This record gives sequence, structure tokens and C-alpha cells, in this order.
Amino acid sequence: MSTRVQSILSYIGILWLVAYFGGKSQRNDFSSYHLKQGLGLLLFSFLFGVIVNIVGFFFASLAGILAYAGILFFIVMVIGIINAANDVKKPLPLVGELFDKQFPFLDRESNTD
Repeated sequence: MSTRVQSILSYIGILWLVAYFGGKSQRNDFSSYHLKQGLGLLLFSFLFGVIVNIVGFFFASLAGILAYAGILFFIVMVIGIINAANDVKKPLPLVGELFDKQFPFLDRESNTD
């Protein structure tokens, strides 16, 4: 699997696992960067979903409004896919800066066999 395909798949939910395990031998700094960004976005969106469900339990009308905010995660995911397809190493809007130094197990140096 090429590093570009790894980078693109890293933003698409469960396909992050395919990108992680499928291209371990060909991983470089570019694909590691996008794997970090994709994993961070995935975890952040799950956390947001949990918060929306908790808020929805207490305030149903507010949860409806917050649920529409989930569209922002889709837009950020598309931006990440576009960056990966264009070979651009750029953090995701709003949340990308948070994930630059996180997830050290994805660094290229730690993945040598």
C-alpha cells in the first residue's frame, strides 16, 4: 500500500486500522503525520459524540443543535483527505495542532522491524 493511500485512509474511520496495519513496512514521515491527524480526529469525534449523548439525556433540545455540529467533523475529515491526496503535510483546522506531538507509537522511527 502506498503512503498516499495510507494517508487518505487514515481519515476514514475504521479504515484507519487498514492504513495502520496494511502499510507498516512502507510508512514514512508523511503517512505517519496523517495517521496521527486521522486518529486524533477519530478520537475527538467519538468524545464529542459521547458528550452530545450525555447532554441529550438532560437537555434534548440542546442535543439536537449539537448533533448538527457533527457536520464539522465531516468537513474537517474531507479537508484532511484533500491534504493527503495533494501530498500536503498540514494540520487539520481547529483540532490538528493538538495531535502533532501526540501518539508517539506512530512515529516512523519506532516502526522499524
